Amino acid sequence: MGRTLAEKILSEKAGADVRAGDIVVAPVDWAFAQDTTGPLTVRQFQSGGFEGLAHPGHTIFFLDHAVPSPRREYANEHAVIRDFVRRTGAVLSEVGEGICHQLMAERYAAPGELIVGADSHTVTAGALGSFATGMGSTDVAVAMALGQTWLRVPEAFRVQVTGAMGKGVYAKDVILHLIGLIGADGATYKSLEFMGETIDRMSISERLTLSNMAVEAGAKVGLCPSDETTGAYLASHGRGGSHRLLAADADAVFERTIEIAAADLEPTVSRPHTVDNTALARDLTGVKVQQAFIGTCTNGRFDDIAIAAGILAGRKRHPSTRLIVGPASKEVLLAAMEAGYIRTLVEAGAVLVPPGCAGCLGVHQGVLADGEICVSTANRNFVGRMGNPEGFIYLASPATVAASALTGHITDPREVL
Repeated sequence: MGRTLAEKILSEKAGADVRAGDIVVAPVDWAFAQDTTGPLTVRQFQSGGFEGLAHPGHTIFFLDHAVPSPRREYANEHAVIRDFVRRTGAVLSEVGEGICHQLMAERYAAPGELIVGADSHTVTAGALGSFATGMGSTDVAVAMALGQTWLRVPEAFRVQVTGAMGKGVYAKDVILHLIGLIGADGATYKSLEFMGETIDRMSISERLTLSNMAVEAGAKVGLCPSDETTGAYLASHGRGGSHRLLAADADAVFERTIEIAAADLEPTVSRPHTVDNTALARDLTGVKVQQAFIGTCTNGRFDDIAIAAGILAGRKRHPSTRLIVGPASKEVLLAAMEAGYIRTLVEAGAVLVPPGCAGCLGVHQGVLADGEICVSTANRNFVGRMGNPEGFIYLASPATVAASALTGHITDPREVL
């Protein structure tokens, strides 16, 4: 009997043939935390009496959520992390380098690895064929100290996507459609394994969007097979030697198969205040927006910025709609500058913020006023997510967000493409 991709990776890591439901103890390839979870990770590490890190070079702290620091409290927490890194030899990703999940893809993650992070969107690296999952700060502190962790092998859902996506439809629409279909708890502690000809044709940027939002359906991990596209991406970042082909076996046993016909999809939006509260963009044209946000670990990559720039080139944002753009990493920012996309967006009226999480978390750089509506490329629209419980967040693709910034109301991008 064949194995799912989750079973295959965890069997290899644990050195045994494991199946869904088994408990494994396995070595960790990478363990990380960011600046809102990192201080607690440090304190739990210290309270556990650990003397050092198992693998300092594979233990990373990212300063990305509240950067540059907007308040003394955050600045002091950053100091806690910097001090811990100096004393232990861990890797530090400083202010301005980018979002942890984007940097894990650019610099670290590889097929077949086990990655744990003190952040729920650690699942993003599953796009590269890594078993990457979020854990609490205490669990990550233990993984940093011991170099291993324990897991229950998840059951898997096969998400089979076939056909070509139509004009104005992107990976974000695929994952929003899926979450609307199965619900915000429809895949709790499951492995969502994306496959099919549509996935095969997707870029790594698009696959990262799918894996990133797997957790919004409750999934433990969101996995894409590692193929030639994966290898080309790793090679382009100087890591071609870490590539290998990796996919679920043809006769793997899945708990459920979900089939999606890409040609039937339309631009999709998640309405407040849950990600599974989905609707078609064309049915929400009466919703006026005061802020449009393009960025985050979900859709702040070069391709996303290029899509937005293509829509806004030679045009101006609506005078009643603020437009904020946050590249997911320094690499993305530099590439978008070189291509002229940043200039295009700024000329269209966008405000550029440093690489990092920016408005997504609601700490600064995009907090909403009472009653305001933001259409965002982020992954969550919970009450208070952007810093104000009286605000309203709609989630959409970069194309839908850019089109909405242009018109001042939620807009199907096919109307302006």
